[in-house]
Amino acid sequence: MKIAILGLAASLVAFALPAAAQPKVIDLTQMPCQFLESEGGKDRGFKSAKASDCEAINARTGKQRLAESQAIELKPGKYVFRVANKNVPYELGFWLRGASVVDRARLPSVSGGGLTTGKTQDYEIELKPGNYVYSCPLNPTPDYTLVVK
Repeated sequence: MKIAILGLAASLVAFALPAAAQPKVIDLTQMPCQFLESEGGKDRGFKSAKASDCEAINARTGKQRLAESQAIELKPGKYVFRVANKNVPYELGFWLRGASVVDRARLPSVSGGGLTTGKTQDYEIELKPGNYVYSCPLNPTPDYTLVVK
């Protein structure tokens, strides 16, 4: 009888406690040389068969595209960046890090590769207040801005 009461008490405590906050999901779509959402949802129609194609495109258009892009603004907390490779014919990755050398030393970062055509991958991170940038070094994309405050 004592074991049954303890089990019931443990069940009631578990029921009464709030579940741990689930991370918020941020969806990002990589297309050749760009993140779609970061550029206002505008598909630039870039074509790329290799990273050097994007390097040339970014040399011509990157500054203007960044000036027109909207920074992502988030509150501190747990996030999942769900990144999809849409129509890029080679493996991609994702890298979120502090915006400056000092920020890189004090802020969390997340990165990874293996994002083949048509694949979606999750990158989990707990963000602290500060200035971040995110990009794909393999696609290569501009360094888009993310601010946590």
